[in-house]
Amino acid sequence: MATVKVTNKAKKVKAIRQVSQGCAFIQATYNNTIVTVTDLNGNTLAWSSAGACGFRGPKKATPYAASMIIKTIADKVKETGLKEVAVYVTGVGSGRDSAVRALNANGFTVTGIKDMTPLPHNGCRPSRARRV
Repeated sequence: MATVKVTNKAKKVKAIRQVSQGCAFIQATYNNTIVTVTDLNGNTLAWSSAGACGFRGPKKATPYAASMIIKTIADKVKETGLKEVAVYVTGVGSGRDSAVRALNANGFTVTGIKDMTPLPHNGCRPSRARRV
């Protein structure tokens, strides 16, 4: 009879910070929506995107996908005790408004909303006229 030696590997116990206030950065493009939740120092607590939630193709930029992203993030951040978030929105996608509404619906208190979408101050020089 052979004896089987069983070893239990020591699992790393990750210390979970207790954070009551944070920032939510929403990047809504025409193709995707990415949400990152950080503490006030900018350290990332959780992030998610439409592709990470299982959406593919044109469904990634929908308002429904944005609400599912926020639901996923709410589950990830639950043990940190995050209650209040300041929202920073970038981009022109259709998931902008629904992501902010979903934050409020999932138990977060939205303290402020700021649109950080870059706007050109006359921008780059346009390309030459095309001759056919």
